[in-house]
Amino acid sequence: MTQLDPKMRVGLRIKELRAGLGLSQEAFAYSIEMSRTYFAEVETGKRNVSIENIERIAGGLGVSLREFFDSDLFDG
Repeated sequence: MTQLDPKMRVGLRIKELRAGLGLSQEAFAYSIEMSRTYFAEVETGKRNVSIENIERIAGGLGVSLREFFDSDLFDG
């Protein structure tokens, strides 16, 4: 795998978990009380996201931070 920017890896992980729940970006952002445009930029790797917001997103996805980062995307 080519080395992806950290923002892209976080975004891909969010998208993977969100899609697994069958939620649109808009529905998910609404459910965690986050701006849809901000969330979309995080998920597409265009915006740097704070650890507080990663924790908020992970909670909305029903996973712990450990589970969030337990992905091949974060190996190496």
